[in-house]
Amino acid sequence: MIPQKLKELKKKFNHYRVDGYIIPKNDEYFSEFAINDKLKTITNFNGSFGLAVILKKKNFLFVDGRYVEQAKMQSGETFKILEIPKKLPYQILSSSLNLGFDPMVFTSRNLKYYFRNKNKLTPIKTSLIKSNTLKNFKSQKFYSLKPEIVGETVNNKIKRLIQILKKDGSDYLFITAPENVAWLLNIRGRDNPFSPLPNCRVLINTNGEISFFSNTKKSSNIFKKKNSIKISFFNEKQIDSFIRNLKAKKVIIDKNTCSVFFENLLNFKFKISNIGDPLYLMKSIKNKVEIENTIKSHIHDGVAVTKFLFWIKKNQKKKLSEIDAEKKLESFRKQNKNYLFPSFNTISATGKNGSIIHYRASNKTCREIKQGDIYLCDSGGQYKYGTTDVTRTISFKGQTKNIKDTFTRVLKGHIAVATANISKQKTGSNIDRLARKHLKAVKKDFSHGTGHGVGYFLNVHEGPQAISKRSNIKLREGMILSNEPGFYLQGKYGIRIENLVYIKKEKNNLVFKNLTLAPIDINLINFKLLSSQEKKYLINYHFEVYSKIHKFLSLNEKKWLIKSI
Repeated sequence: MIPQKLKELKKKFNHYRVDGYIIPKNDEYFSEFAINDKLKTITNFNGSFGLAVILKKKNFLFVDGRYVEQAKMQSGETFKILEIPKKLPYQILSSSLNLGFDPMVFTSRNLKYYFRNKNKLTPIKTSLIKSNTLKNFKSQKFYSLKPEIVGETVNNKIKRLIQILKKDGSDYLFITAPENVAWLLNIRGRDNPFSPLPNCRVLINTNGEISFFSNTKKSSNIFKKKNSIKISFFNEKQIDSFIRNLKAKKVIIDKNTCSVFFENLLNFKFKISNIGDPLYLMKSIKNKVEIENTIKSHIHDGVAVTKFLFWIKKNQKKKLSEIDAEKKLESFRKQNKNYLFPSFNTISATGKNGSIIHYRASNKTCREIKQGDIYLCDSGGQYKYGTTDVTRTISFKGQTKNIKDTFTRVLKGHIAVATANISKQKTGSNIDRLARKHLKAVKKDFSHGTGHGVGYFLNVHEGPQAISKRSNIKLREGMILSNEPGFYLQGKYGIRIENLVYIKKEKNNLVFKNLTLAPIDINLINFKLLSSQEKKYLINYHFEVYSKIHKFLSLNEKKWLIKSI
């Protein structure tokens, strides 16, 4: 049965003279966790990445390896599910098709990757889908963060940025990623369910003059001392005419978030620089204050996660569900006054649900956590001030040798990443190989990256740094990443061990330092597979966990933690 919204969309094709329509996951601000989620509206798929191609008689949903199983469950009745990058739209679609798209939600880079100029693509400025995901979310006014919280003044960041603009010979930078505006101007907002993002765009020139475009009701009174920053505020609808009247020769755009609509507008008048938005790299290198605050946030988070692990181990026989566990973990985080909200949807998955890499428990899918199950919980929080992300896989009774061996190989990969010599390995792609080595030795692997970049009180997934097969970004001191190898047996179980780490210089070498503080389940480890160095690492890690969080635990929690490590 074809859903009503899909029927309504297809009826519009003839009016706009197109054979189909393409829908991305992101909104016009290219946020991963968009409130305005048209892809979910039309497909029922709620993962964080995907692309739908809807034709008159066929429907395709493209997702990456994390979401294939989930997409089949949520959208498989009406959509053919295809895995990126194994299959891309241009490889399966007839070149004669004319596809409509909203030019505000696609970049030229996106379109080139998916369609390779094989199809005619027709921009339709009026969106053909009305989202049904906007109902219950209330955004808030933007607010400033003090320099002592972020470690650098706005003026100093602007000076550094202007040097890059001048070196490139560019007159303006068009900042279209809200997180980059937030970092540059030391502001935050609440236009995203899981990140403190202010939906806005900025044009800044080599004189440091800033034109700020947003909902002006949210942006008024951001800066109390406006004289120190040359900033003018405009309604977001004024940006088109502003660009048309702009006087410049060369402009830098963000190729990740500058829409086709804006790129075409700028390209008509100006030369577009090739360097891309330099704020991504600037933002990725955290200063001492940002690292110190992130460390504090992980102590808060480590206490909550450790209390949760103690609780679930002690209460597992009481017929707990995945949703019960998720709510309990959230309640532990809420006990800390610095906790604000989750940094993404919690993955609370037991048994076969654990094999769905980005599973989300719902009333339809929720399972009881049984004693023989492996339980996987991936969660995180936004704190004042820091962003956390942690995964632990636990067992409630003895597991088979095969499961323990697999968990141990995942752990060996995790330790290999944690102890990597970054000065030698240099890039995420080299370190990614270390994470997979012990699994590949027994012909096993996982279909996601080993690690993603993380923002400072911003997005939980934030590049350009990453640990993955294709990441050639040079890793630098101050970057924060996740370390999360795993293994998933479809329909059976999932295993993942995730810590956040930051890069520090020690004795002229760059090394990873753990941020996450929560015990790893020793009951799932086959110690015979660990080397003496790996055993030593585990002992030292657990000693660090205990030493940093024990004073926040009850007597019973302390006793359990000592026994667990």
